Amino acid sequence: MGSPRHIHDYKQILKSHNLQKYIYETSAYPKEHEILKELREYTREKYGVWSNMTLSVDEAQFLSMFVKILNAKKTMEIGVFTGYSLLTTALALPEDGKILAVDLDKEAYEFGLPYFKKAGIEHKINFVPSDASSVLKDLVSRGEGGTFDFIFVDAEKNEYLKFHELTVKLVKVGGIIGYDNTLWYGTVAKAEKEVEDEFIRSFRNFVIEFNSFIAADPRVESSILSIGDGLTLCRRLC
Repeated sequence: MGSPRHIHDYKQILKSHNLQKYIYETSAYPKEHEILKELREYTREKYGVWSNMTLSVDEAQFLSMFVKILNAKKTMEIGVFTGYSLLTTALALPEDGKILAVDLDKEAYEFGLPYFKKAGIEHKINFVPSDASSVLKDLVSRGEGGTFDFIFVDAEKNEYLKFHELTVKLVKVGGIIGYDNTLWYGTVAKAEKEVEDEFIRSFRNFVIEFNSFIAADPRVESSILSIGDGLTLCRRLC
């Protein structure tokens, strides 16, 4: 694995620091919920550069608005970490909305739990400390296909294709699946030999393969947004 500081500095798709700062200070930070800000700051204190695994503030702002536009009620999040995106979604859902949150790292989730309680949204979350594939397969076998309004995936990039074959069954027709990090530090547009960091290089080809597959998948219409580290939205067609 490469240097975490290298990874932290490399992630932003927008290479102009001043422009990124402008977006954050003009739009994202002023609208950020106070408890989200607390969770983001304390995550950075505890996890250091690995706090970069959390959603960027501008992407979280988009996610919140998007969930509201969808009028989503039944959602799922695969890959939770300390729960910045989970809290973002929970705050955007109506009082009777629900999120199935799946992550093997129970310790990181429990770090965020006091903030969920403080925000008054803990009742919306069902956290399952398990590998995602097992949970997704179980949901399909239990007949929950086509019942989710929105599924957000931010987990192992080498598993995205496997996840997609299950999430596309679980989301309703017209529902949305969001896949994070699909521009992968900008390296999808670089030659492999140009990517110096070992960790980033090790997952680059998986992301490229996933993007190509989604572009040709007749079951969904899709779009890659150049926000955060790249966000692909897939709308189920059939």
